[in-house]
Amino acid sequence: MAHIDYYLGTISPWCYLAGNRLEEIAARHGAQITYKPLDLLQLFDRTGGIRPADRHASRMEYRAQELPRWAAHLGMPLNLKPAHWPVNMAPSSYAIIAAQAAGGGDLGGLVQAILRAVWADQRDISDDAVIRDLLGASGFDPALADKGLFVGAETYGRNLEEAVQAGAFGAPFYVVRETDQRFWGQDRLDFLDRHLAGA
Repeated sequence: MAHIDYYLGTISPWCYLAGNRLEEIAARHGAQITYKPLDLLQLFDRTGGIRPADRHASRMEYRAQELPRWAAHLGMPLNLKPAHWPVNMAPSSYAIIAAQAAGGGDLGGLVQAILRAVWADQRDISDDAVIRDLLGASGFDPALADKGLFVGAETYGRNLEEAVQAGAFGAPFYVVRETDQRFWGQDRLDFLDRHLAGA
């Protein structure tokens, strides 16, 4: 059984645009997913990337064209300038970490709901009330938002270190453990699908 490590940032529009395609691919091939939320801005700093606020204007202008193109192509709503962006990724990341450890709900659905909250629903994912609502809607105990914060912080930091060691430098970033095949971007999910199919 293949195992996919999914490195993600909970404020990434590209992670949002991945939708549920990773989960569909994993289900089709009997693969397992480990969700590894991390501080995406620190990942940029550590691996030669540039934070959006510091990017050249031409890059940001292209991003402003490309994101709506992809959203339209995928049939997904998108607010190009969300009301709450950027925000602190830690609370939402800790919630994913706690939910993954607790089990019993729809973890992929929670990840997607957090991303959708930013990019489609204009919600503040640094707000504990929003996090509790998203946990409950995904089948998890809303109280997970307030539990295991020390473990969440430890895991959040460790995910960043593991991402750097695994060769990740952006998000979404998918690594197939057994083959060390790496796929960067929601537009590489078809390649991940083909790899798991043995193509």
